[in-house]
Amino acid sequence: MFRIRTRIRTSNRAAVRTARTARATAAAGLALAALTGVVPASADALSVGGSGSDSSASDGRDGRAAGPASVSGKARVWYAFSPDDEIWFTVDARAKPYSRPLPGTKAPDGLPTDAVGTVRYSHRVAATGVVYNAVAEVDCLSTGGPVATLTAVVTTSDIGNANERIGLSVYRGGGRDGDRLGFSWGVANLDMGPDQQPYQPVVGTCMAPAPFAPVVRGGFSVHHVELEAPKTPGQ
Repeated sequence: MFRIRTRIRTSNRAAVRTARTARATAAAGLALAALTGVVPASADALSVGGSGSDSSASDGRDGRAAGPASVSGKARVWYAFSPDDEIWFTVDARAKPYSRPLPGTKAPDGLPTDAVGTVRYSHRVAATGVVYNAVAEVDCLSTGGPVATLTAVVTTSDIGNANERIGLSVYRGGGRDGDRLGFSWGVANLDMGPDQQPYQPVVGTCMAPAPFAPVVRGGFSVHHVELEAPKTPGQ
């Protein structure tokens, strides 16, 4: 009996070591992908347990997901600081890498996060019934599994913030977790000037807070694709 137990324990230890090695290999591969923008030849080689989700489905040839990264959907969110108000976001954003040239910089062809699309949002104030609307053009999109951040420049607005860049984050929930969305003007993006007076800084491309507002109606879809390496040598 002692020998049998020893063999079982040895087998268990070997299995644990194998799992740890696989996890370490996966972590190293993912870190390399993050640094180079190139995904390993087989996405399966980096998976340790579990199965892939629809948000990052691969075409199976080179490990990359088919089509450009994207976020789409329409949803009403619950905002803790205006719990009775009706707030809706409609997002249609898709990646278009290296489509916004930056002459005179180290990225003359643009960035791998360049994107196009539209964001629409409306806010109905419960106390007055007044509805505020705005439309913005997407300029940046970054995805990571079921999470995405994107920014857009306001083109038309009822509150006078045209030409302002806004930041959004989206979480595509699954199972018991519902979708969530965050917006830059909701809980973050505040700084202190030299005169110690607070002000709202400019939102940088793809910068957004965590998706803090739960979706109560509708939902979003996040299609994740790894970043595309620059085509210009040495960029």
